[in-house]
Amino acid sequence: MSELTEDTIVIALFSELFASEQKVRQRLSRALPYEMELSHFMLLNYLSLQNREMSPAQLARTFNLTKGAMTNTLSKLESAGYIHIRPDWDDARKKMVGISLAGDRARDEAFLAIMPVFDEILPNFENQEMKLGLRFIRKLRQSLA
Repeated sequence: MSELTEDTIVIALFSELFASEQKVRQRLSRALPYEMELSHFMLLNYLSLQNREMSPAQLARTFNLTKGAMTNTLSKLESAGYIHIRPDWDDARKKMVGISLAGDRARDEAFLAIMPVFDEILPNFENQEMKLGLRFIRKLRQSLA
């Protein structure tokens, strides 16, 4: 096998990242409860961890989505009763989004549903490998920001 050049390493690295991301999304999406999309889970999980209300614009920036795409996701979650959207008391032109009790329960149920996927994958990796991977992926994300 010929020696890899810097260019071929970069292409191979990003090809592996894209392929892995696609497979992870596919596996998690299949494991989620009925009508729960991965984007719904990610947003509910984020709101749950933040433990505070956020504006749709803040959420769109966080998830690197257009305001329209975020509005679409928020509408679906609000219809399901998973979030509350209210006017911003300081600026009535804006809205604030918070997770509801039903949203917390749906997030917990989804979390339990996807854990077997991780339980199947994680034994293949040592803790140190995961720490190094996490460090690399975070640095990559930050350099792309």
